[in-house]
Amino acid sequence: MSITVNGLDELKKLADADLGTSEWIEVTQDRIGTFADATDDHQWIHTDPERAAQGPFGAPIAHGYLTLSLFIPLFTQLLDVRGVTTKVNYGLNKVRFPAPVKAGSRIRLVARLTSVEDVPGGVQITVDGTIEVDGGTKPAAVVQSLSRFYV
Repeated sequence: MSITVNGLDELKKLADADLGTSEWIEVTQDRIGTFADATDDHQWIHTDPERAAQGPFGAPIAHGYLTLSLFIPLFTQLLDVRGVTTKVNYGLNKVRFPAPVKAGSRIRLVARLTSVEDVPGGVQITVDGTIEVDGGTKPAAVVQSLSRFYV
């Protein structure tokens, strides 16, 4: 379920709020292969299902940065900021990949908006996010993300 805010004043009121949990999305072998093509990272652990089945995880795994890149589509399921002209990914304070995402696994995001700070022309938000793997005991990624919204 998405939270919708209209403008920066409403966004500021969400500081220190739980944003909820996104829907599950599947990380298919095709998605992993497309990411490998886009980044020129064709390491066998990602792209060779037969060899990866014999590897340390028993299956091909997603690139950590593929998992990280899925933060945005998962996050947009949780928060819709309207009444702004520009939305920018500003950076990351922390990223960890505690567990692999095997091809065919489903992931989702659990997020909390920890702060909203004024910046020239807009605001910067800090979001603490955990990307969970369906059935997993450890998260696939733990992220502290910074985004800016300008009027």
